[in-house]
This record gives sequence, structure tokens and C-alpha cells, in this order.
Amino acid sequence: MTPHTLAVTPARIENDRRILELLAQRFPTISAASTEIINLEAIQNLPKGTEHFVADLHGEHEAFRHLLKNASGNIKRKVTELFGATMRESEIRNLCALIYYPAEKLQLIKSTEEELDDFYSTALHQLVKVCQTVSSKYTRSKVRKALPREFAYIIEELLHESAADYDKVAYFNRIIETIISTGQAEAFIIALCNVIQKLSIDQLHILGDIFDRGPGAHIIMETLRDYGTWDIQWGNHDVLWMGAAAGNDCCIANVIRMSLRYSNLTTLEEGYGINLLPLATFAMETYADDECELFIPTVLQAENAHTEKTLRLMAKMHKAITVIQFKLEGAMIEAHPDWKMDDRRLLHRMDLAAGTVEIDGKTYQLSDTNFPTINPDSPYELTHEERHLLKKLHHSFAVSSVLQRHVDSLFSHGCMYGVYNSNLLFHASMPLNADGMLREVNINGAYYKGRRLMTQIGLTLRSAFNDDTPAPDKAFARDYFWYLWCGADSPLFDKDKMTTFERYFITDPEAHHEEKGWYYKLRDDERVIDMILDEFGVEGTQRHIINGHVPVRTGKGESPLRAGGKLMVIDGGFAKAYHKTTGIAGYTLIYHSSNFELVEHQPFTSVEEAVNNGTDIVRTTKMVEQTARRVRVCDTDKGRELQSQIDELTELLYAFRHGIIKEKRL
Repeated sequence: MTPHTLAVTPARIENDRRILELLAQRFPTISAASTEIINLEAIQNLPKGTEHFVADLHGEHEAFRHLLKNASGNIKRKVTELFGATMRESEIRNLCALIYYPAEKLQLIKSTEEELDDFYSTALHQLVKVCQTVSSKYTRSKVRKALPREFAYIIEELLHESAADYDKVAYFNRIIETIISTGQAEAFIIALCNVIQKLSIDQLHILGDIFDRGPGAHIIMETLRDYGTWDIQWGNHDVLWMGAAAGNDCCIANVIRMSLRYSNLTTLEEGYGINLLPLATFAMETYADDECELFIPTVLQAENAHTEKTLRLMAKMHKAITVIQFKLEGAMIEAHPDWKMDDRRLLHRMDLAAGTVEIDGKTYQLSDTNFPTINPDSPYELTHEERHLLKKLHHSFAVSSVLQRHVDSLFSHGCMYGVYNSNLLFHASMPLNADGMLREVNINGAYYKGRRLMTQIGLTLRSAFNDDTPAPDKAFARDYFWYLWCGADSPLFDKDKMTTFERYFITDPEAHHEEKGWYYKLRDDERVIDMILDEFGVEGTQRHIINGHVPVRTGKGESPLRAGGKLMVIDGGFAKAYHKTTGIAGYTLIYHSSNFELVEHQPFTSVEEAVNNGTDIVRTTKMVEQTARRVRVCDTDKGRELQSQIDELTELLYAFRHGIIKEKRL
């Protein structure tokens, strides 16, 4: 809709008068309002910005930061388009490495380059061209906001002039020469590279699971806090850490257990300052004569990362917190009978004398029967020492200012789902019945399904951190974090049970089976996917659901595309623990103005390798879907917002011209 086609009437003006009076404070004259309409109409006809979708980062901070720096290969593609006919592949790799890691690459170049000024001149000319290309989709105003303040004016001049313009060639070249002669070349190159990185991704969508597995979840969160436009749809591992920050002891125990299982204490100790010394002391005393072989970490973050003595200590700590977790969970389940999880209370079903446990009417042999802290008459009761330990751990999570700050960011940038430009984003699942219809789920005595369910979950989780939440509701919200982690009706889990106990203590693989919910069984059905899209009000001829959570076994021929391409599952296994499962090292789904591309990653080696040899993590790029025509801003969610602003300004013009609202001459 344009200003010339909007039907403006006096009645409409009168109905919107209060809004228009407020708008007139910002645009007080006909000239000001007209100028803004012209500006917004021009923006509407720009190509849409590039969106990147990633999922299940699982603490792999180095690979994630490299992904942001290389824009999932998009920067190299643009460099190749610009210079592929004039530069060798090795030169393109080196220029890309400079863009990704400018400070590090410059140090290397300065140690080997004899004609440094010539290098600076060539690099600056090349970088300006790349920056002009990646900024071409945006207005000058948006580009200006991405520029570093100290070089903003000069960069803006270079971006909007050309060395090929005969009348400006001397002007352009003299700027470059002066940057070098004043000793600012290095700082200017770094600034240009950072601008290229910023402008190469317009919107970053993270489909959950920043935490666990890898060592740098806290680094990812700090990176995001300094990043531009991003959002997150919470994953089950994110919610577990959010619950730990809220003071849920079951979540705290789970977080520590998994950190020990994957020999990843960096996030806990270095990232969030969690004091694990009390747990180590308790474990050494309680399991002094127990080798705890079942609890030796099986996935190490680095070869020879731990000594044998350290591994033995970690195994004892691992067992100690696991037993405490099962006790806490048993008490939690008993306190919430409406969750219908009593089959997960297994400690009282153990016969330690016989070395067996009874589950679902079947008796299994236990692979470990040394549980000195479990009282057979009251197996879910914590010992005095366990209560004392738990109090210290609870306090450590509560006072971690960094963890609380990161959880604040998860809330301010995230929720259970998101709808962006005809794409419905959620981490894992949508609870369904066997007939494919939306399943009603009980939350604190009320039932919800579909969009209302996801919205209510978000409201419930936020209430755990709100000071004005009534105490009973706050206590339920705090408990509910744990249910979302492992409850059968949780959209973040959606299985009949989580067989943690069985995987530790029973060797029979039959006991490890977890039956997936109906969403996972029906997600290839286009009618089911369309029904869910309709439920969330997702419109468009090319609309999709995008999920993470379930690793796609690419190496075994699985496809991330389902339901005729209407569902995209983009968990490609960023975490090293999943590389063998997926056969790759992660996906990025990229939504350009003309197509969807799926980028497969290979394992990230190191920053040093990327700087020295120009290695990258992009393996293959596949076009998933071609848009019918190039998508412009006016076709997007942002475009609809801008059109609303144009309509309001058009009404304001009418009101000015007919004397309904008076212009304010400054």
C-alpha cells in the first residue's frame, strides 16, 4: 500500500487522533512527514537482509565465533564473485582469513611482508570493494550505525565513492594513501573487516541448546551480548541451566552431572565461578574405596586433557551428584503427582542385596550396587552431608552474577517459539495426539495446546524470576523448569521417559529405549505441518517450520528436509560428541533474498590454522529452495511494520493539510 492508495477519511483521522498527535511530536511539519514517507517507501524496495539459522551449538564457541566471522561462507562467496577472475584461490583464502581474523592475520603478515605499504594499499582497496558489496542491501543510515565512531566518516566516504570514477579517482586514492602515511592502516583494516562481518548477517536465529557438551557456552553468551540482532528459541539444555539459575536443585544436579560426564568443567568453574570443591571433598570421602568405573568421563574435551588422578576424582564427583540427582528427582515427582512420572522413581525399586532393580514389571541386573548414602527404608532422603553440600551448590549458582546476566539475555532475546518471515521456529517438538491433532497439556491445573501452550510456558518460566509473582506460583514455575527438561508432555522433550538411571546402571539396551512423541512420528506429513503453521498464524506461499534438537544423520543419508520441504531440521551436530553420529559438524540455514541455502560445516580446527593456512569450516552448500522472485523488505515482517508507519504518516499529512492537527514550525 502506498500513500496515494490509502483511504483516509475524517472519521479515520478522528479515531486515530491521539496516535497522530503523538506522531506529530516527532514529525511536526508536512515537510518532515513527507520526507519520512519517502525514506520508508525507498527502504521497502530494498532486498531483504540475509537471515542465518543455527541450532544446537552445545558450547562449541570457537566454531560458532568462526561461523559469525565468515557468515557461514557467505563472505568467501562474495569475495570469490568479486575477485575470482583476478586472484588465485590461495590469495582469496588469505583475504578471507584477513577479514575473519584481521588482528591475528596482520601480525603474521607484518613478520613476512617486505613491502608493507604496498600490501596495505592493495588490502584496503580490496576490503573497500567487499564492504561496498555487503552493504549494498542497506540504507546509508543502517550502514552508518555499524561503523566504528573513530573511522565512520572516512569509511562512509570510501563506501560511496569509487576508484573507477574518473572525477574522484585522485580523491579516493589520496584517502587510501593518507590512511597509510598517518600510520592508521592497521587499525583501519581491522575496522573495515569488523564492518564486513557485521553487515554480512542481518538477523541471527538460534534454535536452542547453547549449553552443555562443549566447553564454551559462557563465551557464546558473551559473544551474543555484544552482537547485533539475534533471537533464540529456548532448547531443553538452555532451560536446564535457566532452571539452575532460578534455584531448582534438580536442574543444578543435572547441570553438574552432565558437565562431569563430558569432562567439561570450564563453563561451570571458569565461566560462572561455581565452586565444586565441596562436591570434590564429599565425593572423595564418600566413595574413597570405589573406583566409580561407570562414571569415568567417556567424552574428553581434548586429548590428554586430564591426568588419571583427575579422571578418578571426576568419576567420584560424577557418581556423587548422580545419586543426589535421583534422590531430588524422586522427591520432585512425589510433590507433583499430576506430572504422572512416578515410573521414574526407581531408587525404592532396587534390591541392593540381590543386585537388581524392577522396572515396568521386569527385573534387571544392576551394574553397580555401592550406594552408601541410600537408606533402603527412605531412599529419596538426603543425608546430612548431602543436604549441606546441596546448600553450598545452590548458593554458588544463586550468586553467580555472570550466569544470572546470561539468563537475563536468554529472556530478553528469547522465548519458546518465534515467527519470522513465514518461518515458524521452535527447538524440538509440538505435543500431538495419535490422530495428528494438537495435544492439550496441563500446566498448574489449566490446559493449553499449540500456540497458547508455548506462550503459557514462556510466561510460566519468566514468572520464576519476577519479584511480584505469588510464592506458590513462583515455586511451581521454578519446579517446571525440570519438567520441561524430561517431562513426557514437554515440547522440549516429548518422549515417554528419560532413561538416565537405566543408561548408568543397566547394560540391557532394551531398558534404554525412549519412545518418541507423535510429533516425531508424524512430522513427514504435510497436512500435520500445515495444521501447525495455521495454528501459529504463519502465512505465505513458501512457509516452513524450522527445528533443531534431533541430530540429522547426514552420513547415513538422512535429509534435513521433511514434509515436502515444509519442515527443516537443522541440527547437524556442532558438538564434537555428535560428529560421528551426523557425519558433519553442523548446519547453517541461510535465507537470502532469492533463496534458502543449507550450509554443511566440517570440524573447526583452530584460529591459528585459519589464520596461517586460510582453512575454513564450510564443506558444501546446497540450495534448498528458490524464491519465486527476489524478496524485498516490503514482503517481510519488517516491511509490514514499515507499511503501518507509512499509513500513519499518510494520515498525519491529511490531518496537517486539512487543519485537523496544526503544524509546529520550529
